[in-house]
Amino acid sequence: MDPETVVQRQLDAYNARNLERFLAEYSDSVRVYRPPEPEPAISGKAALGEFYATQRFNHARLHAELLGRMVLGSRIIDHERISGVRAQPFEVAVVYEVADGLIQRTWSFAAE
Repeated sequence: MDPETVVQRQLDAYNARNLERFLAEYSDSVRVYRPPEPEPAISGKAALGEFYATQRFNHARLHAELLGRMVLGSRIIDHERISGVRAQPFEVAVVYEVADGLIQRTWSFAAE
């Protein structure tokens, strides 16, 4: 599976707040990093699902606008503007590492 297609499908599921479709794009052993912290903020698909069910998909106005994308082999780098979580939209850069047709690891860098 093309890594960019995998990442686009998870973005589409995110914007639809469809947890099942969203999680289908991630490996069971996914690791989510939030630098500069060296340890994963989230480890495993079950923990990822719990976080998104309770911290993101419960926001009715949730939306990620794709501002730019770079494709570097198995790594996809998205610049996104997130609305509906905080009082004001905020920007993030997210690096997705895709292998075997699934997102294995992500690194999120907030603009703030």
